[in-house]
Amino acid sequence: MIKLNLEILRRKSPEDTPHWESYEFSSQDENINLAAALTELNRTLAEPVRWECSCLQKKCGACAMIIENRPRLACDTPLKEFRDKIRIEPLRKFPVIADLIVDRSILFENLKTMQVWFAEEAKTNGSQTAYEASRCLQCGCCLEICPNFFAGGEFAGMAAMVPTTRLLTALPDQQKKELFRAYRKHIYEGCGKSLACREVCPAGIEIDQLLVRSNAVAVWKRKIKHDK
Repeated sequence: MIKLNLEILRRKSPEDTPHWESYEFSSQDENINLAAALTELNRTLAEPVRWECSCLQKKCGACAMIIENRPRLACDTPLKEFRDKIRIEPLRKFPVIADLIVDRSILFENLKTMQVWFAEEAKTNGSQTAYEASRCLQCGCCLEICPNFFAGGEFAGMAAMVPTTRLLTALPDQQKKELFRAYRKHIYEGCGKSLACREVCPAGIEIDQLLVRSNAVAVWKRKIKHDK
């Protein structure tokens, strides 16, 4: 049986003063995760805790939050990892909307800045690098832990670097010039290479390897052999 206190940092609106509220929670399911616990808890509350979710299968990144001072997905956090209590907060690098919901639109604005899309037909490849890059959830956990990222800054972070890597493996050379410039300005010049992002990535992406390959192509202009 699982029994512990859920301590949640709550606020009704962005203007509201944040405050901690504690809820006793118990379950017969020893494998229950935090997402399921929040769902069950909300059935008992007059004012349910607001949080985001979608797939609940570690595929969308919507339920990212701070859990015991670490950015994680609620659907990938078993309660049996904790003893008496668990502290839950919204991500800190993004504007809070209410309770555990934050505005992560900066992630998608940064992708627009980097122009991370195919402007015309391009030949994609089945390399391991392209596959690894395609697994990014855009959850924001990597930005939350990054000492160099802040919303509105020039550095777009690994949430932009990872999908950019996919373009770097697919675009022909003549289409990469603008992407190279954007990469240098918004990724290479801002990254301190602490690589804390790799440790918290819910998808387990080998961010360090993608960064090395992307730097080689976009900054040092080295051709690299696609890994199969």
